[in-house]
Amino acid sequence: MTEYPDARRDDLLEWLPPHAPIAQVADPYRWLEDEHGAETSAWLAAQEQLFHRERKTWWAREHFEQRVRELIDVGYQGGPVHRSETGRVYSMRRLPGAEHGQLLVSEGGEPRVLLDPMAIDPSGSTTLDAYQPSKEGGLLAYQLSAGGTEDSALRILDVATGEILDGPIDRTRYSPIAWLRGEQAFYYVRRLPAEDVPEGEAQYHRRVYLHRLGTPTSEDVEIFGAGRAKTSYYGVGVSYDGRWLVLSAAEGTDPRNDVWLADLHEGAPERPVLRPVVVGKDARTSLSVGRDGRLYVFTDLDAPRGRLAVTDPSDPGPQSWRDLLPERADAVLEDYLLLDRGRLTEAPVLLASWTRHATSTVTRHDLRTGAETGVVELPGVGTVGGLIGHPEGGDEAWFGYSDYATPAQVLHLEGVSGEVSVWARPPGEVAVPPITTRQVAFTSRDGTTVRMFVLARADLVTPEGRPTAPRPTVLYGYGGFGHTMSPGYSASMLAWVEAGGVYAVAGLRGGSEEGEQWHRDGMLGKKQNVFDDFLAAARALVDGGWTTPEQLGISGGSNGGLLVGAALTQWPELFAAVVCSAPLLDMVRYQLHGLGTSWSGEYGDAADPEQLRWLLDYSPYHHVRETGYPATLFTVFAGDTRVDPLHAAKLAAALQHATTRPPAEAPILFRREVGVGHGARAISKSVALSGDTLGFLAHHTGLTETMAGQGTTTGTEATASTGTTAGAETMPSRETIASREAGDGA
Repeated sequence: MTEYPDARRDDLLEWLPPHAPIAQVADPYRWLEDEHGAETSAWLAAQEQLFHRERKTWWAREHFEQRVRELIDVGYQGGPVHRSETGRVYSMRRLPGAEHGQLLVSEGGEPRVLLDPMAIDPSGSTTLDAYQPSKEGGLLAYQLSAGGTEDSALRILDVATGEILDGPIDRTRYSPIAWLRGEQAFYYVRRLPAEDVPEGEAQYHRRVYLHRLGTPTSEDVEIFGAGRAKTSYYGVGVSYDGRWLVLSAAEGTDPRNDVWLADLHEGAPERPVLRPVVVGKDARTSLSVGRDGRLYVFTDLDAPRGRLAVTDPSDPGPQSWRDLLPERADAVLEDYLLLDRGRLTEAPVLLASWTRHATSTVTRHDLRTGAETGVVELPGVGTVGGLIGHPEGGDEAWFGYSDYATPAQVLHLEGVSGEVSVWARPPGEVAVPPITTRQVAFTSRDGTTVRMFVLARADLVTPEGRPTAPRPTVLYGYGGFGHTMSPGYSASMLAWVEAGGVYAVAGLRGGSEEGEQWHRDGMLGKKQNVFDDFLAAARALVDGGWTTPEQLGISGGSNGGLLVGAALTQWPELFAAVVCSAPLLDMVRYQLHGLGTSWSGEYGDAADPEQLRWLLDYSPYHHVRETGYPATLFTVFAGDTRVDPLHAAKLAAALQHATTRPPAEAPILFRREVGVGHGARAISKSVALSGDTLGFLAHHTGLTETMAGQGTTTGTEATASTGTTAGAETMPSRETIASREAGDGA
């Protein structure tokens, strides 16, 4: 390989923003935004040839692909979703060797497969995005999408017969489903038809509807949404007894929402009387009405680390709230569950899950007063998934648990005694390599203390917890949208550590490791804090003897792709290799593509002069200069409807033009994959991607075949374990297998 494919550089300069220009901005590769143009197609084809030629030189690619497959083939078992009126229990399971998980239903005996994406589409390109049983459990709403687009269609299934009773209803991407009692109607969220909205806005303009089974969607009654911002997203839920409707609205991924409550006993479900609970406040809030008649308010209003308050549903505003679980200075409240039936009817219990510096604890409380009565014993230092109970109330709970060396398992809590046991382990077995994990604190540029987890093979760390020598290292981060980098089982991470490398996961500002203020200290005009935290993490790894700049690789995807793109262009001399996956990189035009408009509350609006300055200060595409860049691999997905692959294409072309290092020494590569998108995919696709990215990182950080051979072990458990990274399978929360699209952010 002696040169890069030709890429025309245009002398395109424009003053921005157009209505109040403050800066002249260059965009030499705008033509790459036309994905289907002849010139772009030729460039993509040439980049593919270049990538495959270079890939042949990576000794570790096949090794990592095989090992990741072995580690991920432990499979997955999700938590139970109970419907006692029909005696049914639903759960997700992925068997070893399977491409996708299956939805199971148990009716008192062995579970049977209710939905299998591979049976629906043997190509593996169809994913089960979400499911929701009716309150009685006789019917199931489920959503499928194909080709990675995440553009789900909704169907209704008779669980007993397997007959599809309704649907498909299109334009229901990650719609919540709120069943009414009687299994004849539900609330849901749907986009307006493309022909009814301005050109280019078909992914927006949502409304909340009431749908009655067997009727055409043209007869659905619009409940909410008209006149609100086009980027508004909605949540909707109905209490188990069918009485209370909770409706929420958020503009894009803004860290705030409005919430209303309606008593459906007061009128027809087509005309709910929505009573405002929190409207116009700068906070996130969720509601539920307990079986004791109290309204439970989970909020970060005046409490960045979260609190749980109670009040009377007839007077639900903040002025009437009484804290049941006040904000804690040392922990972030993540979830709660009421145990108030069966043997706990007279002494009801409140369970609460918290994170402290990204690791989980679960506490028990008196439900009436909130007083803490005990701490639930967990298997290790890791992450707890959503707390699950019987929807009609009960005296037991289930929750997921995982850490860096423990595949996700489901634990059962006996409510009276507080004893914890394993309800379900993954269906397969795996020999996890012996690793040690440390949480390292370091200081960022402005004096803020930041933490990261550092993983290494046990034999490469002294008894005092120090590295025996610098090693090839991967530093991973995200730093956005309030996502917390909590410990979680990752096949790709374990494969790297087993092979003799070090893996670090940084809890940067922009996440929620320390609560909502931690998030806000890394968004909008403070986004540079995230990049400074990442730089400080890299320097801490070097100063701590874990690695050297010549052995340090960085990796991130989506918003994490922006992170490593900024690090790459701001400090290219500090890294040997960069993996940048599905990234945002042109922050001047990000709102014009994919779901970019939804994220202006996180990044800023390029049409606003002040906010454009923020974006221009770090936009990776606009900070390319002639210098020596590290080896860089961009990975993008043709079906990605969140982050357009054009971002990576434009920066790849710019770097290939500007780098002073020869391709043979530090190549700039572009990997484009068709038939997949930003989210869920078949396991074989994930395994192949991990093989390529880890093979690339090994080649350019100096991880040798000798190191990998030393790390091969069987039948050994980790000596210590405690983030979620590419390749992890995490526990679904509560009754869904997919979070709201807007909440996923980039």
